This record gives sequence, structure tokens and C-alpha cells, in this order.
Amino acid sequence: MHRVAAVEQFLDHISAEVPDWTREIPQHFWDPGRKLLRTIRKYQSWRSRGGVLGLWYCKILVLRHRFWSVVTGADIPLTCQIGGGLLIPHPNGIVIHPNTKIGVNCLIFHQVTLGSRNTGGVPEIGGHVDIGAGAKVLGPIKIGAHARIGANAVVISDVEPNGVARGYPGGIHHAHQ
Repeated sequence: MHRVAAVEQFLDHISAEVPDWTREIPQHFWDPGRKLLRTIRKYQSWRSRGGVLGLWYCKILVLRHRFWSVVTGADIPLTCQIGGGLLIPHPNGIVIHPNTKIGVNCLIFHQVTLGSRNTGGVPEIGGHVDIGAGAKVLGPIKIGAHARIGANAVVISDVEPNGVARGYPGGIHHAHQ
């Protein structure tokens, strides 16, 4: 029981507003998730600079993005709005709609889909949200800061801050305090 309390206390100290950029630094030579994310960040930086050099370097970064996308099997567009400090330890099969907004210091596991439904609109993910493997977060919904989405959950309605969503159709359960 003490171990669970210690983990929850640690998680409470991760900011939902201030990005921890150290989480995105590649840890090894072969760190596909972080290398994919680094390529996206560099592309966005050079694209915003513009100019001939910026356009030329963006073309090279598009090729690097394609390489890391194939290696990881992830579909994370170069134009995504991703807050700093994102962790994708197992990026295989992650699919993110280009208009989805992701807050700072989030954690996304493999096979996660953040996308739209027939009604249109895409999710807005708050800061420090953990999304378990295989989860689907769909439609014009808001996931509050410090929320947790369980593995294989299908979430089609809002999740309040510190909330927990699991199962289908994303039953909302409040975290114990």
C-alpha cells in the first residue's frame, strides 16, 4: 500500500503547466520515440524561422520524420501541437490527428489513437495526462490535467482534472484522494 501512495505522490509533483524538456532527450543511440519527437521539434522550429535555409532544412527533416515514422510505426504529423516533456516510451502504432492539442509532460504508450469521430472535432489533452496502451480518445473532448486514461479505454466524453477513464465507452471514475 505504501508503494502506491509513493507513486501517486511522485506523480503529483509532475507539472501540468511547466514542460520538463529533459524527458525528451534521447537516452541511447537507438531511442526511436525520442528521436521522432526531436525531429518534429526541429521541423517546427525551422519552419517558423522561414527563409531559404529554413525551407531547405525542413525538406531534410521531412525525410528524417518519414524514417523515424517507419521505424516506430507511429503516425504523428510534423504539425502537431505537442507540449514539451512528452514521453512516448513505446511509440509503436501511436496515431495522432494533426489538430489534436497535447499538454505538457504527458505520457502516451503504444497503440494509442487521438483522433476524430464522425461528428468532427478532436481531443484536447491537458497537462500531465497518462494514456495507457491501446487507448482511443476520440472526438471534440477535453481531458483535464493529471487525468489517467486506462489501457484499451475508449474515451468519447470529457474527463475532468485528476479523473480516471477506463473501459468502454470510457466510463469516468474519480481518483481517490
